[in-house]
Amino acid sequence: MSNVLRIANAHAFWGDDAGAAARLAAADSRIDWITLDYLAEVSMSILAKQRDRDASAGYAADFLDVVQSLVPLWKSGHRARIVTNAGGLNPAGCAGACADMLKHGGCGGVKIGVVSGDDVLGQLQSSASDFRHFETGEALDGVVSRLVTANVYMGARPIVEAIRGGAAIVITGRVADPSLTAAPCIAHFGWSPDDFDRIAGATVAGHLIECGTQVTGGISTDWLDMPDPANIGFPIAEVAADGSCVITKPPGTGGRVNEQTVKEQLLYEIGDPANYLSPDATVSFLTLRVHDQGNDRVRVSGATGGPPPAMYKVSATYRAGFRASGTLTVFGPDAVAKAKRCGEIVLQRLNDRGCAPRQSWVECLGAGAVAPGVLPAHRAGTMETVLRISVADDRREVVDRFTRELMPLISAGPQGITGYAEGRPAVREVFGYWPTLIARDKIRPKVEWMET
Repeated sequence: MSNVLRIANAHAFWGDDAGAAARLAAADSRIDWITLDYLAEVSMSILAKQRDRDASAGYAADFLDVVQSLVPLWKSGHRARIVTNAGGLNPAGCAGACADMLKHGGCGGVKIGVVSGDDVLGQLQSSASDFRHFETGEALDGVVSRLVTANVYMGARPIVEAIRGGAAIVITGRVADPSLTAAPCIAHFGWSPDDFDRIAGATVAGHLIECGTQVTGGISTDWLDMPDPANIGFPIAEVAADGSCVITKPPGTGGRVNEQTVKEQLLYEIGDPANYLSPDATVSFLTLRVHDQGNDRVRVSGATGGPPPAMYKVSATYRAGFRASGTLTVFGPDAVAKAKRCGEIVLQRLNDRGCAPRQSWVECLGAGAVAPGVLPAHRAGTMETVLRISVADDRREVVDRFTRELMPLISAGPQGITGYAEGRPAVREVFGYWPTLIARDKIRPKVEWMET
């Protein structure tokens, strides 16, 4: 057994760089595992719409492009294995498509682990009054009839089972992002379920690399000074048997790994640093030690952990009406005042036609609309602005009416209007987000295997 497990991340969200996994594997033959994260909160709703149209869909089909790009490397003997939540609402379907691709690509004998059990939609629908909104405390009853998905963030244990069963690729539905990294560590080092300090360390490593290039300079305070950002490197965590790790990236890639980039990612979306909650452990970041070793290598150690919470987080989504957003560019003297008047005209016309939307927004981009009160007041006199008008309503016909009221401003609005080449804005269905909690003992993870 190696004393260090090298785990890379090559995908931070659905739509990230599909070529990153192959580049990582080609650049470093010592990588043991590559994690790929596809699921943001809204992703399940998108997958549900796809599954409604095609029962065999419901997973991140982009993952198959990643698998195809890795086939030549696997055939040449590269040992990197994959763990991903690309399974979405249909892990078995994703695994089946992956197996077919590997067979046709000449990669026979690859064992795929399939992890499911995260879908708790039925439990929420049958006991709506038992579930409360994570932030507001509101009962689920009001939206239960409109629920589309409900998935619990499972932990590392079923992934560990799949790995110990010989899986070289593990495909899951919803799991906690750091668990994609913690699971290979638990399986490799043989940690027990209550080895909380070591599991906490692996959870920290997973948190650091789960957002891909954010820890190698993406969205950094000093992003403008990052070297070669067009070729920014994806991260590698070298996890030791004690749970400590070194964060690095392939030599010759852009961006950087230093104390600042690591600390910035440590603080990203963590809530209480003394009680970072994961399905595998409750982690304190307060005891962490960060040591910059130079040459794009930063060691992170000292994590302390305790038992995981008794309640797991559920990400539920529901149908919440429709929205549309359109833009026009206004140039010339008094551009902001003219743009605001245009917005008022559109909303007045909707009201006059009995189509007043439930919500509306008129924004003058470039004049402080994105961060009100931050830009100096004199910016309000800018000579150009992008007018963005957005509406939302439960009635599709109201939103559709809005899309027909924006374009008449091309000839009826002020001088200096442009930026209308894309025509009418599209009407989009809106999905609301409903976070809630469910007792851990109500979850029944399921592990299956498939072989190419």
